[in-house]
Amino acid sequence: MKLLITGGAGFIGSNLIHHVIDFPEVETLVNLDALTYAGHLENLEGVRNHPKYVFEHVDLRDKAAVRRVVAEHGITHVMHLAAESHVDRSITGPDDFITTNILGTFNLLEACRAAWADDLQSRRFHHVSTDEVYGSLGPTGYFTETTPYAPNSPYSASKAASDMLVRAYHHTYGMNTVITNCSNNYGPYQFPEKLIPVVIQSVLARRPIPVYGDGMNVRDWLYVRDHCAALWLVLTQGRAGETYNIGGHNEWANLHIVQLICDTIDEFKPELGGNSRRLITFVKDRPGHDRRYAIDASKIQRELGWKPAHTFQEGIRETIRWYLDHQDWVCTVLKRA
Repeated sequence: MKLLITGGAGFIGSNLIHHVIDFPEVETLVNLDALTYAGHLENLEGVRNHPKYVFEHVDLRDKAAVRRVVAEHGITHVMHLAAESHVDRSITGPDDFITTNILGTFNLLEACRAAWADDLQSRRFHHVSTDEVYGSLGPTGYFTETTPYAPNSPYSASKAASDMLVRAYHHTYGMNTVITNCSNNYGPYQFPEKLIPVVIQSVLARRPIPVYGDGMNVRDWLYVRDHCAALWLVLTQGRAGETYNIGGHNEWANLHIVQLICDTIDEFKPELGGNSRRLITFVKDRPGHDRRYAIDASKIQRELGWKPAHTFQEGIRETIRWYLDHQDWVCTVLKRA
């Protein structure tokens, strides 16, 4: 397997590279990343000199460069994670989301179609997407692989469009594709603009913790290392043309997560003075804020035998401890934002 991972310097991508690089099936691992504000090679210090590892500083919007990477390295398998992914940024500046997430995916599909023209079946294109393409749930029910798409932000709309492109390349050209739609990830190396690292940093700095609306928006939280295990299973064992939902079986309201983080940091760092919940500050809700996401992950468990290895309580403690122990990393990436 000559594996291309796009977005490998980002949060999920870097965790994925650490997870798979020593697998015997992987002969070469090429990391293609544009190194935007959320991509940091510091995430990959442990593999920088690995004999299998190659880094390509390429933007997916550069069609010629993408074609070169796929052809030059003889890529046989793709795990496509590179994307603009922050909903707030997509509301204030949607342009990059449209060009990166849609045009970038198109360029990568075209590069693979050209390089794999003589053997589409033994190669594989794994597109990594999000549960946000399904829209918003009420107080009950779950997203399944057949839930109609109903994206509510420019980010989720751009991901929905890229999902449809991948599906079309399977049905039109016979490309061997799989799609995964995951719930909210958390864990090491997540850029400090997302909820959990924002709360951790706010508590450490003793500054107000912003919580949108009433704080009762519900998300299904998935530990990134459990996600990586699922991604590998789908790449290597998933059925061609299929979609697999990956969820953590952990529904939490945002406010309750914030309170848990406050209490855990109070436990880990009593020298801060405790009572971190007093820092919680409710702010105006963002436009189009989906009320609830929840994943039915029974298909991937039934077909591939995957289920999360971590409870949320285990994963969040590991995550908080990692951020407390890696404040130098936080400072470095924030300086470049």
